[in-house]
Amino acid sequence: MKLIVKNAALPLIFLLVLFCFADEAAAMPSESDGPGEEPLAEELRARFKGESFSLGILLQTQGFFSFRDNDFIGGRSWDLGSTRIDFRGTVDRNFTYRVRVYYLSQQQSIDARVGYWFNADTEIVAGAFKPFLSRELDPSPGRTDFVRRARFVGAMMNSLEVGTSLLGKTGPLNYRFGIYNGTGVQGMRGNTDNRFLYTGRVFGSVPVNGHSLIMGLSAALNQSPDARVGNSGLTSKGDRYFYGGYLDYRADTFFVSTEWVQTFFDAVEYGNNRETITGFHATAGFRVGPRHELLARYDYLDFRLIPDARDRFLAGLNYYPSSLITFRLNAIVEPDRRAGTQTGVAAVFQYMF
Repeated sequence: MKLIVKNAALPLIFLLVLFCFADEAAAMPSESDGPGEEPLAEELRARFKGESFSLGILLQTQGFFSFRDNDFIGGRSWDLGSTRIDFRGTVDRNFTYRVRVYYLSQQQSIDARVGYWFNADTEIVAGAFKPFLSRELDPSPGRTDFVRRARFVGAMMNSLEVGTSLLGKTGPLNYRFGIYNGTGVQGMRGNTDNRFLYTGRVFGSVPVNGHSLIMGLSAALNQSPDARVGNSGLTSKGDRYFYGGYLDYRADTFFVSTEWVQTFFDAVEYGNNRETITGFHATAGFRVGPRHELLARYDYLDFRLIPDARDRFLAGLNYYPSSLITFRLNAIVEPDRRAGTQTGVAAVFQYMF
């Protein structure tokens, strides 16, 4: 028993040492300290961030540790997370382009699009990109609040779809309307069903105490037959419906966000019976100085046909020693009446340019 406890503590000790050494770098200036405080970062931006051509790089090393010897949150392992190179820019006559290439564990994914600005408020894009289904899916993997997104993102949707989308603004409302294959980038070559995924989102902001409260609604219909449903392991026989809403408020020292989504479809694996998946998260964060954030999240995911409803609670610490480097550390607790409470930690060390 003593040996097991000691072995289980080793990753925690390593992570604590990592953060202690990282905190020694607090004397390093951040981007907000003023011009000239990060000369190497500024040199990179001057060379590679332009209007016609901009280079982006994201490198991540992730660590996961389950306190039980099982596969909770991925068991006990290291991963390279989202490792990618991003090329984008604007060219003459209001056209835009973007290509993101994912490597290693995500080498099958590519985000490639071409766009056109009709005016300052309206753009159309076509290619492979995020389908604007969920606010939680929107941020880059390098800008998420926690090591991983809320679980409903993976359970309900593909992170990339192939198609076209219209983005714009009219009065106080912003909108995103899209038509996609509905089978993700993996099913792109075999998409011969002549059916599409239709998506729509409207959102706007309301001023609150000098800041903005963003509110939005999303809906989608995927008519592609026998389409897989995210990473849930389920297949939709025919039409699949998706809808949800979100709130997001960010002030100088704290932020809160919440999103509720639901999808229903006839599940092939359950004799074409109606399956309903429901997801929800509520997140709060506090900025402790210019380089630290403390976060808390409640993450809920439920399947109607699968007795696998899960409440998950997360606490997080984000540390930014410079404008290009980020550390994230998460503690995760998942109560389970049958199997007992599951606990684990997750961390990511990243470079994002």
